[in-house]
Amino acid sequence: MTFKTLLKAAAAVAILAGTAAPALAAPKAAVVSAPVSAIDAAGRKVAAWQLAHMDNFDYVPVTSFRKDTEAPRDWIQAAFYIGLYTFADETQDPYLANAVIKHGEAEQWGFDHRPRHADADATGAVWVWAAGRTHDQSKLGPIRARFDAVLADPSKVSLDFTPKPAKGDPYCQARWCWSDAIFMAPPAWVSLTKVSGDKRYLAHADSEFWATHDYLFDKAEHLYFRDSRFITRRSDAGQKIFWGRGNGWAFAGLARILQDLPANHPSRPKYELAFKQMAAKIATLQGAEGYWPVSLLEPQKAPETSGTGFFVYGLAWGVNHGLLSRAKYGPVIDKGWKALDAAIEPDGRLGWVQRVGVAPDQVGRDDTQLYGVGAFLLAASEVRKLGSSSQGQTKQ
Repeated sequence: MTFKTLLKAAAAVAILAGTAAPALAAPKAAVVSAPVSAIDAAGRKVAAWQLAHMDNFDYVPVTSFRKDTEAPRDWIQAAFYIGLYTFADETQDPYLANAVIKHGEAEQWGFDHRPRHADADATGAVWVWAAGRTHDQSKLGPIRARFDAVLADPSKVSLDFTPKPAKGDPYCQARWCWSDAIFMAPPAWVSLTKVSGDKRYLAHADSEFWATHDYLFDKAEHLYFRDSRFITRRSDAGQKIFWGRGNGWAFAGLARILQDLPANHPSRPKYELAFKQMAAKIATLQGAEGYWPVSLLEPQKAPETSGTGFFVYGLAWGVNHGLLSRAKYGPVIDKGWKALDAAIEPDGRLGWVQRVGVAPDQVGRDDTQLYGVGAFLLAASEVRKLGSSSQGQTKQ
């Protein structure tokens, strides 16, 4: 019997008894309209398509970083596996979890040739998860050696993105000088402290995060510039340029940092404040169809699912962890999830994912990428928790 039917029956009994109907409290409205089973089905469908295409990336144009997509230890695949293991944990799906473990075994828990690059750090979060999942600290050997080398000789280069050698990355990428890096590196460092007990990794992450935040966070708009080149740059309409996915990386990164940050850490109130400030701004920028624009302060021109996935994930995570209001952010999350779900093709391919880039750009229905799937799976992992009206918090 449904609650509504029960309520009607109780009222009828009261009328027949000649007394007033009892005041039964109505249940809280669900944050998302989709049932958990539908959310899980969507996540598994998208994950299955991607896993079936891990040995052939012909769907990625050669001119759109296909070689980077093929690299099993780089950030593009790392973002996918981060989403996959999160979804596997939430759904208790051993098949998906095993896919992540097999990936790590094939790569021997190693890293690429860039010893200090945040994009290369990103896969470390996958290895840390695998070590915790299998209760095997030996999997942490490569990441501890990598991070210990940084701790022994931390970089002090400027966060200015412009200076660079004739060949290679900008000098500042020895640190976290672009918004994407907030997702790629600090969560891996924080999680390594959580599983190893070595507080040095968290201390480094905390120090470097706030250097990046203070440099790139716009205190008026509560959004991140992608890097120093965009601080003074303006769009053709005269607007500040805040890249949708660039802020999605940062917002999701904040949630992932907070996930593993000790409750009594002295910087926690600062992280929570930055997270809440971003959430309040992000909620106002959602487009009519539920997607967020590729350039956040300008009108939405087409759907885009990678930034949208990260925003839905972060907002749902905030509600689930009592940092955001269920009443205020629930409708935004629901609208965003419906938009993401609508972008799934019949075969499970996720469309409308802006290609690899550094700024707002065009996006088409056929565009897809692993990090977009990772964002989708992160979103599904948190949105499914909101499928029950008994879950969620209502703090402001």
